[in-house]
Amino acid sequence: MLVSPHRTERPWQGQVEKAAAHSQPVYDPECYLCPGNSRVGGVRNPDYTSTFVFENDFAALRPDTPVDRCDERGLLVAESEPGICRVICFSPRHDLTVSRMEAPALRQVVDTWIAQYQELGALAWINHVQIFENRGAMMGCSNPTRTARSGPTTRCPTSRARNRTRKPRTRAPSTPACFATTWRWSAPPPSASSAATPPLWRWFPFGPVWPFETLLLPVRHSTALDELTATERDDLAGILKRLTTRYDNLFQVSFPYSLGFHQRPTDGQAHPEWHFHAHFYPPLLRSATVRKFLVGYEMLAMPQRDITPEAAAARLREVGEIHAV
Repeated sequence: MLVSPHRTERPWQGQVEKAAAHSQPVYDPECYLCPGNSRVGGVRNPDYTSTFVFENDFAALRPDTPVDRCDERGLLVAESEPGICRVICFSPRHDLTVSRMEAPALRQVVDTWIAQYQELGALAWINHVQIFENRGAMMGCSNPTRTARSGPTTRCPTSRARNRTRKPRTRAPSTPACFATTWRWSAPPPSASSAATPPLWRWFPFGPVWPFETLLLPVRHSTALDELTATERDDLAGILKRLTTRYDNLFQVSFPYSLGFHQRPTDGQAHPEWHFHAHFYPPLLRSATVRKFLVGYEMLAMPQRDITPEAAAARLREVGEIHAV
């Protein structure tokens, strides 16, 4: 990882993004995710009042994909991949993002994530459940409405499989050593719990690729969302709101990001070596219209940061948790 903070001083004549709209209507009759509206094929959404889950109309993976395999002497191997893709609407309101939702509503979102992880993971042919959210057009989100996705697959993805082979070597009774080793660099995130209460979550600003990237993980060793206590779930809901509010306040814009959870595989094994955690990958660098690009040297050699992680963390601390956008 190269850290080159002096690069932010160079003149910028590169691509400038369009600033995201600050306001959206409470209900959009043209939005295919809003309550009561029709989706592709004429399917009409119910008049939902909290979270709403449905099968993705444009799924990347399908459960009826025929099982097949091509193997050229072990060098060129291709396999079909059945899966299930679902959309999780956070709220019936078109204008709400995570940062603008109330804590009880966000707790419902957390509970819905857990229910989906358990329901899909219980299927015998599903061995991995990926839950993620893309926020903002800059992150490829095709709709401004507040949604998350689930992508259960028959195989554990490559990056998760690497964790599976590495972490058992560093297994500890409570927290895997790969996290415990860097614990002293971590700091409590904006927490929903009382200041007099020991923090239930930690984050690591050490060595992230994206300028304002955050890695969030529970202090108590847990392998997945479904192992969180009621208090930890409440605290997670509060942290989601507070952190995304700080993101929004940083450049006075509805801050784009990708959020994803890394959890134990759902192959029927206990996997005590896994430590549940969440990643926030926000692309903005200098302002609401200048984002970080991973090109050239970074694609061919190694990632390069334009601001130090400590500076990024300090800026997030400074902007506060009262929504100003």
